[in-house]
Amino acid sequence: MKRWCPALLAAVCAFAADVTTYHNDNARTGQNANETILTPSNVSVNTFGKLFVITTDGRVDAQPLYLSAVNFPAQGTHNALYVATEHDSVYAFDADTGTQLWKASMLKSGETSSDDRGCGQVSPEIGVTSTPVIDRSIGPHGTIYVVAMSKDTSGNYHQRLHALDLTTGAEEFSGPQEVQATYPGLGDNSNGTSVVFDPKQYKDRAALLLLNGVVYTSWASHCDDAPYTGWVIGYNENTLAQTSVFDFTPNGNEGSVWMAGAGPAADAKGYIYFLAANGTFDTALTNGFPSQGDYGNAFLKLSVQNTSSVLTNLAVADYFTMANTVNESNGDVDFGSGGALVLPDMTDSHGVTRHLAVGAGKDQHIYLVDRDNMGKFNPSTDSNYQDLVGALPGGEWAMPAYFNGHLYYGGVNDVIKGYQFSNATLVTPPAWTSTTSYGYPGATPSISASSSTATNPIIWAVENTGTATLHAYGMDLNELYNSNQAASGRDHFGGGNKFITPTIANGKVYVGTPTGVGVLGILPANPAPVITSSLKASGTVGRSFSYQITASHNPTSYSATGPPAGLSVNTKTGKISGTPQSAGTTTVTIGATNGTGTGTAKLVITIRKH
Repeated sequence: MKRWCPALLAAVCAFAADVTTYHNDNARTGQNANETILTPSNVSVNTFGKLFVITTDGRVDAQPLYLSAVNFPAQGTHNALYVATEHDSVYAFDADTGTQLWKASMLKSGETSSDDRGCGQVSPEIGVTSTPVIDRSIGPHGTIYVVAMSKDTSGNYHQRLHALDLTTGAEEFSGPQEVQATYPGLGDNSNGTSVVFDPKQYKDRAALLLLNGVVYTSWASHCDDAPYTGWVIGYNENTLAQTSVFDFTPNGNEGSVWMAGAGPAADAKGYIYFLAANGTFDTALTNGFPSQGDYGNAFLKLSVQNTSSVLTNLAVADYFTMANTVNESNGDVDFGSGGALVLPDMTDSHGVTRHLAVGAGKDQHIYLVDRDNMGKFNPSTDSNYQDLVGALPGGEWAMPAYFNGHLYYGGVNDVIKGYQFSNATLVTPPAWTSTTSYGYPGATPSISASSSTATNPIIWAVENTGTATLHAYGMDLNELYNSNQAASGRDHFGGGNKFITPTIANGKVYVGTPTGVGVLGILPANPAPVITSSLKASGTVGRSFSYQITASHNPTSYSATGPPAGLSVNTKTGKISGTPQSAGTTTVTIGATNGTGTGTAKLVITIRKH
């Protein structure tokens, strides 16, 4: 299979079908521009739906990752789906059948996953929350990097970076590596000279970033429970040795990296971008930068500089924050609830090439920044490149997606909005909107298309409802399909899950749930039957009873397990008949089978006395 490695988008040089990092690439565009199987013409309720559900031992909050053609020892070559859970487990499954290929625990002897630390954001347990990252070229068979939180028998909490063999799940590079750090400063949890990273105070919510051989972790608090500050910590992907430590509120407090699970983004020059949550911001500036190095509630651009010491130097190269940043932090209406996206180069109306990025948070704005001059802090006015005031009335607790000159946002209690770029600016109002409005936390779209210039992409989004709903839209946000359309809940795949991001690869869509992963794709030419007859029936003791099982897709045989005494099923016709012998209510599992499989349902039969 051909390699696909554009400088801006590649997380690692990967097979074209691979999804090795959050939202597909380091720019965090959310686009798979190599999807040739799924098209607007075959994504409909008649041809597309649930294929199977994978069950796991805990919540799947991390985005599932996909690799094509992985050779597993003694198991052959499989397209593989890698799934991490809050129960501190990592799995490899056959992506086409759901068969488990391996399972690895991130716990040491006697440990458990962490409790929720009194915060309901990730509950009831915290294990692997952030989306891992994969490099097929590192280690004997390629490596998946995972951060896991745990608790030992003495009540101590641990954050560890694991490097696992892609084919066995075995630990590599003498791992795992305990996450420990200090940084010069007098802020929260300082020892008098440096702030200290306390593992129990943090969770790694934002996805991992793999950039130039370094795995970057970024840290969030449990709710806003002090003490905590803002950390970004890097590790060598070959050795797991710590390479860099940066704290962006070292002389203040707060400043998490939340971003609804989105990972820090990176551009082709190696700069890192993310949205910092509410926290200390020094309004006293030195050469435009906060005098004490505190950057709470800001859109940050970090540079990576080699030093003579063991650690490289992460530093703020530029930033933007709004004029009312302190009030926003104090009111908890900060930047940090949404994710940052690095946009491809665009040409403005004067012929100037613009290098842009976009982000949004709780304050209803969409902020477009120029990566060459982000705007910094101006107490009188916002100085960023473009500001769409009030564009997201419910705020943004998710991540946008970009494809071929179009940007898609799904705010809280809002429709998905499709914006077009013209001359390197967003055109308002949005060109398209979905008919469905998404409750909390809004929607993080993913996009599939056959090429980066295709005119018929599919926009995918998951609705966080009691029964999760997958939606598929055309470029203009006209709905092609949703998983509630089919009769009898045919395509229901599990419960809603906060911040989940759908993964699209090789003709299938993978969606994490509280209990596993739903897998949807093109249905077989003759799918398994779906029961269509009523699921309630009644009769009377001593009198003739008759009920006909009906089902779609041409059943060839029928079944009924546990019918009331005196009744039986004709396996050829599907008729349940006979004379009931006693009164009562019985739940009967009825089934209809064809050459593809069996569809079942629960039939409640109530038998009355004379």
